[in-house]
Amino acid sequence: ILSEITQKALTAVIQTQQTVLAAVGEDAEFSCQLLETKDVVQVTWQKISHDVETNVATYSKYYGQRVNDGFKDKVKFKYTGLQNCSIVIRNVTEQDEGCYHCLFNTYPEGSFTGRTCLQVYELHEPAVDVRESNSTEEWVVSCSATGRPAPTVTLSVSQQDLSFSQYNTVSVSNTNATFTVTTTAVLSGSRKHSTQVGCAARVLSAPHREVMVTIPDDDDDDDGIRISVILSSVVLVLCVAALIFVAYMKKKSHSRKSS
Repeated sequence: ILSEITQKALTAVIQTQQTVLAAVGEDAEFSCQLLETKDVVQVTWQKISHDVETNVATYSKYYGQRVNDGFKDKVKFKYTGLQNCSIVIRNVTEQDEGCYHCLFNTYPEGSFTGRTCLQVYELHEPAVDVRESNSTEEWVVSCSATGRPAPTVTLSVSQQDLSFSQYNTVSVSNTNATFTVTTTAVLSGSRKHSTQVGCAARVLSAPHREVMVTIPDDDDDDDGIRISVILSSVVLVLCVAALIFVAYMKKKSHSRKSS
């Protein structure tokens, strides 16, 4: 019990992040600060894997900064100090996920330990598909997003007269440990003007990714139909005129040969 109390006391004076979120391919920064002035001999960073502590990097006032073999291409110091120290894990992958310790080794009190856990996520840009339903004034909106862990997909619409219903969400597990989540809903209502439909994808508490698509208003659809009809008519007239001209030229050529 005394050992547990001592460990808690030695941990309490370290200020650090409990959890660091980083996307695959990004850099993750860990920092630890000793809130009480101590005679620190060395700061040690460790990675905890299956309850095994592996030294990653050290900084001391005698030997300076050192990154251990196996981590030299992965870890670098951002700030070095015996009271405040930070490292950066570059280009994080799933293998970097886990918890890390920062140890302020003091004399004669011993080590003061802080703990930070790295959580790696993956989130790709969502894709939105909007198509007209069989019913009037209804559209089927579908949005898919891929990430790890499974992302949360949310649909939105800018026009207040429109609303979503009949939600359906399907999650598919991919071979690379990611998940593809597809949310489909029916958008109903009368469009008085063009409106934007949005899809946001989120993983954990990381920044979300959102895309927007525009649905044109009914007048735009009517204008499009009118333009199509006009263009079709123009093309038809030109084709008829071309046929008449070709027939005329053939007849004229035939008359010259006869004479």
